[in-house]
Amino acid sequence: MKTNQLQKPKYNMWQNTGFMVKVAWKDNKLVLFLCVALAAATAGVTITELLIAPMILQKVETMAPLGELVSTILGFSVVLLAVSALKAYFTENTLFGRVDVRIKVINMLNQKLAETSFANLLDTRFIEYSKKASRACSSNRDSTEAVWKTWTDILTNVLGFAVYLALLSTLNLGLILVVLATTVAGYFINKRINEWGYRHREEEIKYNQQMDYIRFQSENRAFAKDVRIFGLRSWLDDLWNSTFSLYRAFLEKREKTYLWTNVVDLLLAFARNGIAYVYLIGLVLDQGLPVSQFLLYFNAVSGFTQWVTGILDQFSILHKQSLDLSIVREFLEWPEPFCFEDGEPLAKDMNREYEIKLENVSYRYPEAQKDTISKMNLTIHPGEKLAIVGLNGAGKTTLVKLVCGFLDPTEGRVLLNGEDIRKYNRRDYYELFEAVFQDFSVLEASVAENVAQRVEGIDIPKVWDCLEQAGLTEKIRSLPKQLETKVGRRVFEDGIELSGGQTQRLMLARALYKDSPLIILDEPTAALDPIAENDIYMKYSEMTHGRTSLFISHRLASTRFCDRILFLEHGAIVEEGTHEQLLAANGGYAHLFEVQSQYYKEGDCQDGE
Repeated sequence: MKTNQLQKPKYNMWQNTGFMVKVAWKDNKLVLFLCVALAAATAGVTITELLIAPMILQKVETMAPLGELVSTILGFSVVLLAVSALKAYFTENTLFGRVDVRIKVINMLNQKLAETSFANLLDTRFIEYSKKASRACSSNRDSTEAVWKTWTDILTNVLGFAVYLALLSTLNLGLILVVLATTVAGYFINKRINEWGYRHREEEIKYNQQMDYIRFQSENRAFAKDVRIFGLRSWLDDLWNSTFSLYRAFLEKREKTYLWTNVVDLLLAFARNGIAYVYLIGLVLDQGLPVSQFLLYFNAVSGFTQWVTGILDQFSILHKQSLDLSIVREFLEWPEPFCFEDGEPLAKDMNREYEIKLENVSYRYPEAQKDTISKMNLTIHPGEKLAIVGLNGAGKTTLVKLVCGFLDPTEGRVLLNGEDIRKYNRRDYYELFEAVFQDFSVLEASVAENVAQRVEGIDIPKVWDCLEQAGLTEKIRSLPKQLETKVGRRVFEDGIELSGGQTQRLMLARALYKDSPLIILDEPTAALDPIAENDIYMKYSEMTHGRTSLFISHRLASTRFCDRILFLEHGAIVEEGTHEQLLAANGGYAHLFEVQSQYYKEGDCQDGE
């Protein structure tokens, strides 16, 4: 199979240009006007400069009155000043619109990444395209902004080409063809020679990596003791010198290759200019061509070459930028495995009972060799407190992702009140859940914003109520700014650092604020010690009374309060029952609990066991 880099891009440069024009037309139409206006002004400056000397010289040759000569000089000066001023103005002001369009594309990428189906985030190709698309928007030099400069340069060269072609059209057609032929030939020959470095870039990267590694280790403070104890300096010097010798040989070979570029340019320029000189001198001798026209035509021949080369160069650049833009578009159009707006709407109802059922469900991660969840059947009853326990790798978190709708089964179905969840708008389905995950997201924002997960429209009394239920009111009221206190110190100097237990309670308050019928707690206390974890889980148990709740943990003693406990091994439910029933069964759960019991002695004594 071909790699992504070798696959043909989905869109060509014309289609990608059309995409950028549509974005600009919707977001900032001025970008398109300034692109054309700047091209016209830039070409106008060059064309005016071409005409000044020949036109003034013509007035001198024809013995024009002094006033007419002065008027000609002033006229061209005014025109040159005007077009130069316009060029400067357009150059200065075109940046803002181009940045706006690039930011618009960045927002589109961010929105795609934030709203995409969770399953896409497990796809390495999706992540790779995400990174490449982001790099195409990282700076002013990247494709989503630089493409406007490229098209400005193309239009500039096309306008100049047209004007110079019109000037040369009065001369011999053969001369024009010679100029075109030598220019195009020189361009492609030089392009091939100059690409030598690109074709051998891996070799250069290898030498640079080796030298960077040797230099880093030589300067690394941790390596300094070894250098002195083992006398490694001479060895490092030998490594450096041998690598540098190879790199120097590589550079000499590259520069010798590039030397041919100058030779080719020199020969073709000699041929082109020589032919033009001979032809124009012939016109001077045979037809009395004035010196002013000789100067005009010869400069036009030289300028014509630059316009042709410029067009070819800029289209080459546009082709490379188009590859980046194609990546951007392919990422934005990446297929979504879940239904969103096209799915059936699902309204959250706190007074309704919800039953979730897994029907013969299996799940295998992309490129995995075996299923993580295998042929599982499970019903989560309304109002039930269900614990899912097992060792790391048993499939607990994957099971939660299937229940929450982050993943779709590779086999089987997940049902909500008897209906396959795949038919619903997945965002509506997410509204049924409030959760505290192991890898929770605490924002560098105020306490109130962290609880409400919004900036405006925060229900302050509800925030305090949720903090009270989570057991964090006393801590927050002790802070100088209370709910307005910032959490974290990376952004705000006056921010606070919460302890692990306090952070857990903050996350519980956030979950409670969402006010959803189903609660998921996926190993949120994994980083806490057993006693602190037990305290948090008791709080969870109190707060989730009467609500459907899933508690996931690899510590068995923390979930003894649950109505039912599932013990998972290798993606399957191997034991099921209450804590006492599973201990009495003397199976895998009982054995694992015995191993872990030393960490829970204090909790066992408190429970009277």
